[in-house]
Amino acid sequence: MRCLFCRSDDTKVIDSRTSEDGISIRRRRECQLCKRRFSTLETASLTVIKRNGTSEPFRREKVVTGVHKACQGRPVTKADLAVLAQRVEESLRASGNSQVDSNDIGLAILPELLRLDQVAYIRFASVYQDFDSLEDFSRAVERLKNQ
Repeated sequence: MRCLFCRSDDTKVIDSRTSEDGISIRRRRECQLCKRRFSTLETASLTVIKRNGTSEPFRREKVVTGVHKACQGRPVTKADLAVLAQRVEESLRASGNSQVDSNDIGLAILPELLRLDQVAYIRFASVYQDFDSLEDFSRAVERLKNQ
């Protein structure tokens, strides 16, 4: 790491701490040349490969927005959605892959949403899994009842 003050490449890590969400690492560094200290924040990138083949950085806000529609009129708070998005991101990162398909995000959302609200789960699953008949809904409800 290059010193922010004198541009020397000779720096030493003094302290490292993981953030509360476990996604980033804060490092306190000291330049061996000028002896000044500075902090860095390191995060691993997570890239989403969309259905059309393009890629973009993973954003929790998009998870919240997508799930929010399924939760309308349900007793689900913004804080609940933020926790859900965090859990989804954590499960995706736990796979160890730096790239994930958009389909994998939907698969990661389903169990978290089921834990949060069954009606919202059915709503989300109906769109995500492309339900096109009452039979599809009935099967999904039966699976929930049998769990």
